[in-house]
Amino acid sequence: MNSNTTTGAKNRNIRIIGVGEEGAAGLTADSLHLIQEADVLVGGERLLQFFPAFAGEKIVIKSSLNDLVAKIKALQDSHNIVVLASGDPLFYGIAGYFARKLGPDQLDIRPNLSSLQLAFARLGESWHDAVLESVHGRPLKGLAQRIDGKAKVALLTDEHNSPAAIGAYLQQFGMTEYDAYVAENLGAADERARHYTLDELAAAECSPLNVVILLRRKDAPAPRKGFGFADEEFHQRKPEKGLITKREVRAFSLSELKLGEDSIVWDIGAGSGSVAVECTRLAPRGKVFAIEKNEGDLVNIEANRIKFRTDFTVLHAKAPAGLDELPDPDAVFIGGSGGELAQLIALCASRLRPEGRIVVNAATIETLHDSMKAMRDAGMHASVTLLQTARSKPILNMTRFDGLNPIYVITGQFIAVDEAKAANGAE
Repeated sequence: MNSNTTTGAKNRNIRIIGVGEEGAAGLTADSLHLIQEADVLVGGERLLQFFPAFAGEKIVIKSSLNDLVAKIKALQDSHNIVVLASGDPLFYGIAGYFARKLGPDQLDIRPNLSSLQLAFARLGESWHDAVLESVHGRPLKGLAQRIDGKAKVALLTDEHNSPAAIGAYLQQFGMTEYDAYVAENLGAADERARHYTLDELAAAECSPLNVVILLRRKDAPAPRKGFGFADEEFHQRKPEKGLITKREVRAFSLSELKLGEDSIVWDIGAGSGSVAVECTRLAPRGKVFAIEKNEGDLVNIEANRIKFRTDFTVLHAKAPAGLDELPDPDAVFIGGSGGELAQLIALCASRLRPEGRIVVNAATIETLHDSMKAMRDAGMHASVTLLQTARSKPILNMTRFDGLNPIYVITGQFIAVDEAKAANGAE
């Protein structure tokens, strides 16, 4: 709570008061007094209904928060304004938005118990170590990689992303090691809390006001860790050796992409989808798009997407077709181009976000040459690493090494002129 208590007709603080399902009965005397003395009461229809006797102006929060902030700002100097919010207004609530738009010094925030506090209290579990996620007004897509392996997960839901929808989503990725606890209408007279298996959760009918807690069973197999997974773990073409970026090359290429937690990635010529899988695990809050022209490979990409619990998007297209519909990337990996490499690199370079990178894997010197030329034509600095690796192989009671095909890893990025001169000098 802010301690700023401005007096007089100017710079009145906007009060943001958290309200639980018990309504006015759950508020302190001080908060009730502030509401009673307010000139303007702002809130959603459900919260405003808790105060039918309020005599001042009521403003219902609808879709446009920008318009709401502008209206409140215009009234602030001449009116005492109270904004009603659910639970803790700073936990996925409206107070954070108001603080960004108006400044925290303009607010007096008075939180109530959050729905998660109440849910964990009913469950009898601590929640300081829980992973907190919200699918309230947000897509379920990407949730799988964000929570995979986490022991305790709390989810804020909405009518579309209901407990049943969450259960069905987790089943899709085989995440059956989770049990669920759903707390509904917390603090209200019809409050209810129940335990579910994932199968039961997928068929559950719950109140729209609910919190879902996922608990990973203690006897569940250990989750996957790290990156650079063995080639054999991936579904790939048979009976020939699979169309897959080999682990050693994949690990180095991933390091060259320099992904952040929320990076947007294009994997062009995805093959088995091994690079898309690894990128999604390294950028769990980002967006990864796997583009593959061969229809036969899509089955393996989808199987790997599910197996590794990586909820990326698969596109059946021959790049650059389909790229216009995608968001601008932070990183582009090109494992195959279908003979249009120069055009593809030029397009990717034109769409690349600041500090983004393009990484190309090439098995021939012709592709190496074409990649470097296309990157330089696009104004990028191009650097190359030649990877020559070998794996141990038993022979009788001894061990020899079996060499893998040499691969050129070409990295393109836009750098400042002085950096380019230094890089070229170093070469």
